[in-house]
Amino acid sequence: MLLLPIRTSIFPRRTPYANYALILINIVVFFISYGGPYRYKIAGDVVSIPIHPRVAHWLLVPAAWQYHQFLTYAFLHGGIVHIVGNMFFLYLFGNNINDKLGNLGYTVFYLAGAVFSGVGHTLMHLNSYVPTLGASGAVAAVTGAYLVLYPQTLVTVLYWFFFIGTVEIPALYFIGLKMIIFDNVIARMTPAVAYDAHLAGYVYGILVTLGLLASRLVGTSHFDLWSMIRRWNRRRQYRDAVAEGYDPFTGMEGRRRVASREVPTPADEQKRARIDQIRHEIARWIAQRNMAAAADLYLELMRMDPEQVLPRQSLLDIANQLASEHRAVEAARTYEQFLTHYGNYEYAEQVELMAGILYSRYLHEPQRAVQHLQKAAERLSDTGQLKMCREELARLESSQQ
Repeated sequence: MLLLPIRTSIFPRRTPYANYALILINIVVFFISYGGPYRYKIAGDVVSIPIHPRVAHWLLVPAAWQYHQFLTYAFLHGGIVHIVGNMFFLYLFGNNINDKLGNLGYTVFYLAGAVFSGVGHTLMHLNSYVPTLGASGAVAAVTGAYLVLYPQTLVTVLYWFFFIGTVEIPALYFIGLKMIIFDNVIARMTPAVAYDAHLAGYVYGILVTLGLLASRLVGTSHFDLWSMIRRWNRRRQYRDAVAEGYDPFTGMEGRRRVASREVPTPADEQKRARIDQIRHEIARWIAQRNMAAAADLYLELMRMDPEQVLPRQSLLDIANQLASEHRAVEAARTYEQFLTHYGNYEYAEQVELMAGILYSRYLHEPQRAVQHLQKAAERLSDTGQLKMCREELARLESSQQ
């Protein structure tokens, strides 16, 4: 049965120049180095690979390694299928990682992943003289990063088993179970495949990305694997505390009898369950970049419980979506909720400007518009935005005279 991922449910917001450059470099090096064949002896047998002998010193030989080989091996490929497969997976998963880490950060991450996977393969095959080549270890590192940063996104998978079709699978399960465990741990049957380099790349990609999120060197969100782990840990601590007799509501040890008036009604339980469901669905739609659906659900959430607050970036994205849909009342309220809970946001002045424009031009509430615009004018550094803000304030002042 063939399972081939063909696309993901998210797309980079910025052009992934570094990923395109790495793909191009790999292709150029492939055409420069392809040829030969290069022949070597293993256990008395002569084996050949289709690369030119002049670049043979770039291959990684575990039993006779040299420092430069831990990087150069990752830019050599042994055939069209090899280079096309690796570059396709790099394009599929690398674009969004490039967007998240930035061009420089992504380039360093990719090259370090190549080195780490090469080291891992060498440590597992110290006595082997079989040369290793290919970018699959570095690509595995990028794919591991995708699993950590976007575990809830959907991967569209083409399957071929008597008949052909597609199915959407969450990235956490497809990458974790199929690509890592099944392909590289269970089904290690294809000869001349560096499975240990793949596994080392996955380990590097997952652990380093988790470290970047935990240390806040990379911005976390409500949807990444680090946030999922933290939520699981909080639930575990709660269950352990309750099991030991600790009352989380009073801070007292020992179980207590709950008064009948404190017992939630079925309606309360149903409402709480629906709120949890809506929040989960909002997170899923945002992860898939379907902001229109997320905005509609957010408005339903506000009707059920106006005290609910979404994560900072999610709330801002929904406010922007409502503004783009010309739903001025809902957008203004969402911007104000954002400013109430995330007033220390580094670009709060731009949010103030958006709220002021909505109240001024669309909702015709000049007093509230002036409040937001004055706050924006105090902090705006962009000359174009500052000019627009002052012109709007001047227009409001003249209309009130």
